[in-house]
Amino acid sequence: MNDLEALAAFPAQVPLAYRVAARAVLGHLSRWKAGALALSLPNGTVCTLGDPSASRRIDVVVRDWRFFWRALTAGDIGVGEAYMAGEWTCDDLVGLCRMFLRDQAMLKHRSAWTVPARLGHAALRRLRANTLSGSRRNITYHYDLSNDLYRLFLDESMMYSCAVFGRDDMSLAEAQQHKIDEICRRLGLAPGMDVLEIGGGWGAFAVHAARQYGCRVTSLTLSDRQRQLARERVAAAGVESRVDIQLCDYRRVAGQFDRIVSIEMFEAVGYEYYGAFFGTCSGVLRPEGKMFLQTIYMPDQHFDTYRRDFDWLRKHIFPGSLLASVYEITRALKQHTALRIESMQEIGLHYARTLRLWRERFMSRLPEVRQLGFDDRFIRMWEFYLASCEAAFAARYIGDVQMILARPSIG
Repeated sequence: MNDLEALAAFPAQVPLAYRVAARAVLGHLSRWKAGALALSLPNGTVCTLGDPSASRRIDVVVRDWRFFWRALTAGDIGVGEAYMAGEWTCDDLVGLCRMFLRDQAMLKHRSAWTVPARLGHAALRRLRANTLSGSRRNITYHYDLSNDLYRLFLDESMMYSCAVFGRDDMSLAEAQQHKIDEICRRLGLAPGMDVLEIGGGWGAFAVHAARQYGCRVTSLTLSDRQRQLARERVAAAGVESRVDIQLCDYRRVAGQFDRIVSIEMFEAVGYEYYGAFFGTCSGVLRPEGKMFLQTIYMPDQHFDTYRRDFDWLRKHIFPGSLLASVYEITRALKQHTALRIESMQEIGLHYARTLRLWRERFMSRLPEVRQLGFDDRFIRMWEFYLASCEAAFAARYIGDVQMILARPSIG
């Protein structure tokens, strides 16, 4: 059996709601055009969907009828939650995500069945607003999981952002080091400069700027565990006198700085706070100063719809997060700052490679992940996170941009 008529063979014990959901979801998938998909159902039926002449077929195995109920009532969020629950698996998760990204009608489908979930998610999004206290909770949720967990899949620099591969044969560690040094050189860092880093992670940039360029670095984080390890790494590098790791929100920073660096922290700011963020940066940056901003962004054509919606990543991985809009950044710069865009560079395809390497490293060390106390649900959640993000960058559905902002003395 390979068509939807086979659904008449439902086992008697399958709840009616799941039967209704399966028929609705498979009926929608019957219009699949993005590639070839073989969907194995819990009763042994195989539904062949999409283009049978496609060069690559992806096999999806549904292990539990509940999967269809989640997909029907919560859309893409429900599909991700079903993966976390082990209700389905496939032989190429990245490839499957890329297929859905190519067929936006499948990805963005909404029906009356999803209304209760969407109302609940809208309330959850409001509860996770990036107020002073909300930002701290949101950052703690993700970054305070375990320093040892991040050590398992990041390179030795512990840079948790897009690497830049200056050569095809670069390792992940080399690419991260290349990126950091490129940032320092593009900013023209020099001994004695005061540098503010907003979102310092585990200290890799601060250590490099202080040790290799002789700068004084004030590095901000909202994660207790990041701050603890970053301070240990600063001490081990012998640059304690030039690096100050602070547990501090950007809205409360004091002082004046020659340079500002923010590497993939801006996604945690929130649309309502663009003015506050850039206004603060402009206020603490000295005349003739420069700022480096690296942020993941959503193409402007889709941003308004995206920011009003909710998705699996914002629910389960990065609460309070929002991908940036280049247009909205430029508007905030115009309205709230004296800063001007000096240069801009897209590096999104480098992120697909970075995420692939992170995922491979993570999946190769699952026994150690479990030893740290993380269960199979967490493992599947992180596999889905890393794979879906890799697909989004590889398909150019989202991007990553590096900006140099300057504050001329006449501004």
